[in-house]
Amino acid sequence: MDIGAPSKGRGGTRTIDVMSAIRAKIAGRALSAGDRLPSVRSLAATMGVSPSTVVEAYDRLAAEGLIRARRGSGFYVSPTIMPPLALAEAGPRRDREVDPFWVSRQSLDADAAVPKPGCGWLPAEWMPEAALRRAVRALARTDADLLTDYGSTRGGLALRRLLLARLAEDSIPASVDQLMLTGSGTQGADLVCRFLLRPGDTVLVDDPCYFNFRALLRAHQARIIGVPYTPSGPDVTRFEQILGAERPRLYITNSALHNPTGATMSLATAHRLLTAAAAHDLTIIEDDIFGDFEPERSPRLAALDGLTRVIRIGSFSKTLSASVRCGYIAARADWIEHLVDLQVATSFGGPSPAATEIITKVLAGGSYRKHMDELRQKLTRTRRDVARKLQALGLEPWLMPRGGFFLWCRLTGGQDAAQVARAALEQDVVLAPGNVFSVSQTSQHFMRFNVAQMHDPRVWDVLRRALKAPAAL
Repeated sequence: MDIGAPSKGRGGTRTIDVMSAIRAKIAGRALSAGDRLPSVRSLAATMGVSPSTVVEAYDRLAAEGLIRARRGSGFYVSPTIMPPLALAEAGPRRDREVDPFWVSRQSLDADAAVPKPGCGWLPAEWMPEAALRRAVRALARTDADLLTDYGSTRGGLALRRLLLARLAEDSIPASVDQLMLTGSGTQGADLVCRFLLRPGDTVLVDDPCYFNFRALLRAHQARIIGVPYTPSGPDVTRFEQILGAERPRLYITNSALHNPTGATMSLATAHRLLTAAAAHDLTIIEDDIFGDFEPERSPRLAALDGLTRVIRIGSFSKTLSASVRCGYIAARADWIEHLVDLQVATSFGGPSPAATEIITKVLAGGSYRKHMDELRQKLTRTRRDVARKLQALGLEPWLMPRGGFFLWCRLTGGQDAAQVARAALEQDVVLAPGNVFSVSQTSQHFMRFNVAQMHDPRVWDVLRRALKAPAAL
């Protein structure tokens, strides 16, 4: 068991550091009830302390009842004192401005009047409200079972057929038994993690990556490793090195309009990535939630792979409604069978029939394509205008995305983005500092902006003041 080196400079003795490290492993479920702790000598060598320090730490923890000594065998986690899993404590302690859970709460719980340029969704007025209202009115006149029954285990067939046609447009030849609907895109990712991962498994993510990937993987008690992300996708040389050295079980990414950078994976990168994945038996989750924002479709890992080791997930929360939740998983047919069972076990059926029906009617009605055409044009203009205004404040876009609503910007004045976010939040504006997306915590001078949420003049006034605040320097 890798406990890790003791923290230094925090005012505690080395014995307390060893005790804290063990408590953290137990709280995060890396050590479970009945597990044997490392031997005194091995833990002393790992943590760079003396054996007597480890003996004292073990004796204190045993006195507290957290661990138990077995004569001639060593020390074990007590079977009666396992604390509940506290996700906020399961990973390294971070300032709240760069903690994924805290940032998500600020965006989700903020009053509707609070500007949220750091959030990950479009304003209500940008969504197809008229089409949604027509679908809701039609739903009110339909059979009662759509309003009262559980969802079927794979989700509504009409929507699955529409999704199969959309997959075919991406050159993904899927059959009806390779597709299931889920309560949301996040639930789809969660089901795949439940299916593939066990506590302690290594998972590879982009650095930076969508911060809720990190939060979700903490819930699954995975070991998270980041691969640097470039304008054409993950750094493939580093990707190959990590696969050889760490043997990750899973890789999660956005290949189109990557969150947070807005980059799109190149065809050359996709081919090398899939070759490396095949050589190291790596499974890939390709989250395509932003795919419909592309002006022209870019290569998809799922298309190049044929759903052999790539699992495609998606939803409509970014393009239709975050309130009418429904996602999907496209994968191997035998894996879908197991994932259906997991959805029954955790949700007792698929997504709400009412939500499924609403989305089906909007997609089938012909207004969705027009909505997306108009949305892409509007976002193109908005990205350009917002980028120009951000540059005037000393915020330089890392690249200009082909589509979508995110700009990943460098603070050219050297400010710490977390401190800027703190100063802005004190004035009721929610920002997304770079390190909330970074496994390695190396994006302290970056910030992600949602260009569609930048229309309120207060955003620019507060951002201007926050960038000048003494704490941000």
